[in-house]
Amino acid sequence: MAGTMHVPRTRGVLSGVLLVLLGLWGGLLPFVGPYADFGFTPDDPWVYDTDRLQLSIAPAIAVGLGGLIVLLSANRAFAMFGAWIAVLGGAWFAVGGLVATLWDVEGVGAPLGTDEGRQLAEQLAGFTGLGVVTVFLAALALGRFAVVGVKEARLNEFGEERADEQRARETDDHKTTQPIVRSSYGRYGRDSANPAPPPLRESDTAPEDQRVAGDRGAGRR
Repeated sequence: MAGTMHVPRTRGVLSGVLLVLLGLWGGLLPFVGPYADFGFTPDDPWVYDTDRLQLSIAPAIAVGLGGLIVLLSANRAFAMFGAWIAVLGGAWFAVGGLVATLWDVEGVGAPLGTDEGRQLAEQLAGFTGLGVVTVFLAALALGRFAVVGVKEARLNEFGEERADEQRARETDDHKTTQPIVRSSYGRYGRDSANPAPPPLRESDTAPEDQRVAGDRGAGRR
């Protein structure tokens, strides 16, 4: 189980980079948009208020932080945690302006565009569309980290087999064989007390020389 928690860092590279870029875009658009005449009133850059903190800066930090975690993490659970943070940040981009009216937040300002098409583009780029795209990428990363690939399963299985072989090899190395020592007491006492006689040599078992007829001194008694 512990092996399946490790994932290659390349798995979340694309999603992580895109989430970080979306977080930077959402957090900076209300402040730098007036330079290009694309953003929200007032028509001055770097105007800060608590409404922008709640509706732009806070979700941008959540999306950027979640993207960094997805990008850099090699742990499956931690990467999924980062993806969930990015999902919440994207959802707040999409619906935060409506929900925040419950505690009298007016919003970051009206779109700078003079025609309906441009106003719609600014609203989608800064909040609704940005939130939908962020949630999609974060959910995609979440799904990728939630599934154990076939290649990872094979690598983990191969690693477990190697670990088992290593443990078995170490166990065999630590095993020692003790020689059996016969005691001079007990059931082996008789064998120890009366050791077996040494084997007889051929000269010991050969018969004595016999005299034959014709030999010198054959008739002597």
